[in-house]
Amino acid sequence: MDFSLPITSGGEFKLSELTKPLVLFFYPRDNTPGCTVENQDFSRLYPEFIKAGYEVLGISRDKHITHCNFQKKHALTHQLLADPEETVCNLFNVMKDKTMYGKPVRGIERSTFILDKEKNIIKEWRKVTVDNHAEEVLEFIKSLG
Repeated sequence: MDFSLPITSGGEFKLSELTKPLVLFFYPRDNTPGCTVENQDFSRLYPEFIKAGYEVLGISRDKHITHCNFQKKHALTHQLLADPEETVCNLFNVMKDKTMYGKPVRGIERSTFILDKEKNIIKEWRKVTVDNHAEEVLEFIKSLG
């Protein structure tokens, strides 16, 4: 598995160039309440993920500039990937039919994946609830030893 997307630190992120395990979390949209809290939680715990040897990246369908503004506004310490064409969203099968305000919409199902150094998915969470999720992911990683 490989992909390449714009990253908030500049340029393109290429999965194949990452040399450490990865926490990749998909969220619906920048600057919405749940997505903001989720990003703030991963950002707050980012040093612990790094200490455990993992990179953390958030991904949504927002445009690169929107991600950059969102990251700056909330002083997020992890980087964000822009997937407006839904390429990686489809690769991880997180695009789902949902209902919003009583109307059918297609959007990202909040999901998190842990990839090992070989880019294999070793754990996934789907239909994620934001509360304590980043902590749960960190605890799982710590349990791996």
